Amino acid sequence: MDQEKVAKEIVALVGGKENIAHVTHCMTRLRFNLHDDQLADKERLEKTKGVMGTMKSGGQFQVIIGNDVAQVYKEIMKSTDIAANIQGKEKGLQKKQNPISAIFDVIAGVFTPILPAIAGAGMIKGLLSLAATFGWMSPEDSTYQILNGIGDGAFYFLPLILAFSAANKFGNNPFVAVAVAAAVLHPQLTALLGTGQSTSFMGIPVTAVTYASSVIPIVITIWLASYVEKFIDNLIHKSMKLILVPMLTLLMVVPLMLIAIGPIGTIIGNGLASGIIALFDHAGLFAGVLLGGTMSLIIITGMHYALIPIMIGSVAQLGYDYILPIMFVANLAQAGAAFGVFLKSRNKEFKSIAMSTSITATMGITEPAMYGVNMRLKKPFIAALIGGAVSGAFISLFKTKAYIVGGNAGLPGLPILVGETFWYAIIGLIIAFIVGAVMTYILGFIDIPTNEAQEETEEFIGLEKEVTTENTLVQNEQICSPIAGVVHPLQAVSDPTFSREIMGKGLAIEPAEGRVVSPVNGTVVSIFNTKHAIGLISDAGAEVLIHIGIDTVKLGGKHFTAHVETGQQVKVGELLIEFDLQEIRQAGFETITPVIITNTDQYPEIEPSSLAEVKEKELLLTLRV
Repeated sequence: MDQEKVAKEIVALVGGKENIAHVTHCMTRLRFNLHDDQLADKERLEKTKGVMGTMKSGGQFQVIIGNDVAQVYKEIMKSTDIAANIQGKEKGLQKKQNPISAIFDVIAGVFTPILPAIAGAGMIKGLLSLAATFGWMSPEDSTYQILNGIGDGAFYFLPLILAFSAANKFGNNPFVAVAVAAAVLHPQLTALLGTGQSTSFMGIPVTAVTYASSVIPIVITIWLASYVEKFIDNLIHKSMKLILVPMLTLLMVVPLMLIAIGPIGTIIGNGLASGIIALFDHAGLFAGVLLGGTMSLIIITGMHYALIPIMIGSVAQLGYDYILPIMFVANLAQAGAAFGVFLKSRNKEFKSIAMSTSITATMGITEPAMYGVNMRLKKPFIAALIGGAVSGAFISLFKTKAYIVGGNAGLPGLPILVGETFWYAIIGLIIAFIVGAVMTYILGFIDIPTNEAQEETEEFIGLEKEVTTENTLVQNEQICSPIAGVVHPLQAVSDPTFSREIMGKGLAIEPAEGRVVSPVNGTVVSIFNTKHAIGLISDAGAEVLIHIGIDTVKLGGKHFTAHVETGQQVKVGELLIEFDLQEIRQAGFETITPVIITNTDQYPEIEPSSLAEVKEKELLLTLRV
């Protein structure tokens, strides 16, 4: 993929660099804050090579790229001179949002940039836990302790990291924000609050709170500090801003955090963690089914970022978390569904895409499988939700836990699940993958047309144009059934060329016997060399396409016998083609047969028959001009 070209096309299609107020990226998506979302050309973006899909969530316009997102992001920054830290205060980014979207936007904006640090540190802690479990390293060993410090540092000093990220989101000075977090983490202050003795600031009681590894207190504090800093900045003369603005901000905000925000934020965080734990302890099976079955939907909407503070708080407070294993099984269910598509699809190119995205999803990167395969085909996505629900029920039944927040929710992140419930987690992942794959195979899907089918469609379209040019006058007409069998709407056909009525309107018939007769008095204008399809034009001007089975072009004419040739005059009921119904089905091909009026645009009304089953020569379609 030419990342530079893709980057330029994306920038142009989101409304140009002037429309971009802020842009960042996560593991697979470009996340744009646009001045005007209406300027983004969603339809053309989704057709752009290198783009897997788009969505709007949490006030952001998101463009799904996949594994190359970091390179595309770099090209965007290089080619457009867009500053990555443009704030919402510029050019009116602070447009009206509903409260829920605004909260998700804040959570995503604060937590997305810190994920690499959390993921890297978490994986070190996970691997260290694995080493200790299998006796490869002793906790008393100095190497172990150094590695533990490397892995634990990002979590212990998480308020520092969050302060910097939150300041970038809220528009205040990031270094002053870090100074706020550093103050409450200072060893002397930590020791003072840890004594258990009564503590006060200027006579106001200070509640003892542990700020190490905390999340909510610092985010709320930096949000408030952004208003305090701006208020002070407006009051102070520019000659004194450098000293007085940060000094007064620290003097006002840090005590406020110690006295009120810290305790309140801690209560909120502990309450959320305790609530999740209680839910799984008292309604584990229901919680697992509900969360496992909806986790992919939660990820699509971006609401999973709201779970990050809860997961971190849970691990910090209790030493384990129930939500992260659910994310693992949801991802493996998406991988299984994509694998099911690989098994069932007949499109070689799409099979390859399904297989590669399935592997990527097992690694914890689900967007390529979810957007590029499963959601594109619809039913596989439903199958993945079922897989997540079934596996969620299993792992919640055995109270499967994650002991570290970090890494990713895929096979590389398995070390964070190492503990007493590790083997239940492994079984849950296997269940999710298998159920996702099996349900995809059972539910089926409308396959992506093969290259051969596309060429076939183009040939028929060319035929349609040629015939229509010669016959521009049409009359009211009744089209008889060319086949005996069960009648279906075109939407029941698995090939979108027919189900989406690209070729025209009509009906489909599941044949009861292997015969096709003429539905009109007219002329054979085309019969394929493979004999699986025939085009006719009636004496009254109707152009009729009869396509026996789906993808049967691949049979190369085997099991088909033609009894007419191009240019031959035919009458209603005259035998056109015979085919071996059983052999075609045994070869793995669907035999449902679309009967299409390819000059549909010349008939304001095409009325289908109401019969559930038809015989040869019975009324199938009524055409009115």
